[in-house]
Amino acid sequence: MSIEKQVFGTTKNGETVHAYTITSESGISVTLLEFGATVNKLFVPDKNGNAVDVVCGYDKLSDYENADGYQGAVVGRFGNRIGKGKFTLDGVEYDLYCNDGNNHLHGGKVGFSHKVWASEAVEEKDADRVTFTLISPDGEENYPGTLSVSVEYRVVAGKELSITYRATTDKKTVLNLTNHSYFNLAGFDSGDVFDHIVYLDADRFVETDAELIPTGKTPTVLNTPFDFRTAKTIGKDWTLDYEPMKLAGGYDHCMIFADHFGDAMSAPRVIVTEPKSGRKMSVYTDLPCVQFYSANFMSNPDFPFKGGYTQKKQHAFCLETENMPDSMNHEHFTNCILNPGEEFKSQTVYAFEWKD
Repeated sequence: MSIEKQVFGTTKNGETVHAYTITSESGISVTLLEFGATVNKLFVPDKNGNAVDVVCGYDKLSDYENADGYQGAVVGRFGNRIGKGKFTLDGVEYDLYCNDGNNHLHGGKVGFSHKVWASEAVEEKDADRVTFTLISPDGEENYPGTLSVSVEYRVVAGKELSITYRATTDKKTVLNLTNHSYFNLAGFDSGDVFDHIVYLDADRFVETDAELIPTGKTPTVLNTPFDFRTAKTIGKDWTLDYEPMKLAGGYDHCMIFADHFGDAMSAPRVIVTEPKSGRKMSVYTDLPCVQFYSANFMSNPDFPFKGGYTQKKQHAFCLETENMPDSMNHEHFTNCILNPGEEFKSQTVYAFEWKD
């Protein structure tokens, strides 16, 4: 394997942004940007050995700066939504910027997705890696605590893209880091994803209201379109008359993994197969949930994807491994608190296969 570094562009503030490409001779290759610690390209072979790019993204840095889809980026300090942009820690109420109507989304006005991260690349036998680091000052976006974050991307044996998140703080804070890549295993420019076959090891989901804020309820997936415990296509239950689907315009829900306090990395939590190409992606994670999103709002013609491809709804899907959204405002939700002296560490692995 090898790592190539080159200039990708310059931000409107004059910061130079580099791109790193990790290439394996017979497997996957990935291009990563310092802007947002973003996955810009991910080439995966098909059953005939032909590799195509399976993630959405842009050719120009200015599109990453100005678009609002978080394509391929690391989002934080708190990924997903916080209702009314409010939470309380130790009796102190924090009011965050509301960038999604009445609510806070993916870190606010200028979250981690729109920062230029420091970077370091290391070539190792069978496991090249690029590590991005960022310091988020106390009070940034009105979050408490100076947060030190690192995100390590590692390509293992030419078939796995591993992401390891780490963070420490000097003051009690909240944290929910994830990657917001949009996948289409037939190729990002190949059309809708309704024929992708999904297995999802989740027995409950987080119910949300009309603004996609959790109600506090976590219903069973049984007898709902959210039951992917037996693999099915994304399109199979798409047209069912089910209120949570109608409110979100499709799938855009936090799926809670079964037995999520066990040895989470021992088996894939999600498996997605694209039958025509033979590509299969298995997702392993030690996080308790995944936001399964069917790109219901991906339709801005002002920001075409790589090669000029017009973005369209349901032409990709996201699997954002995470803690529960708005979790600091629901006592029975998963823990999102990080204290001084602790290190947050989490890993998500996307493992690829290509066969008949």
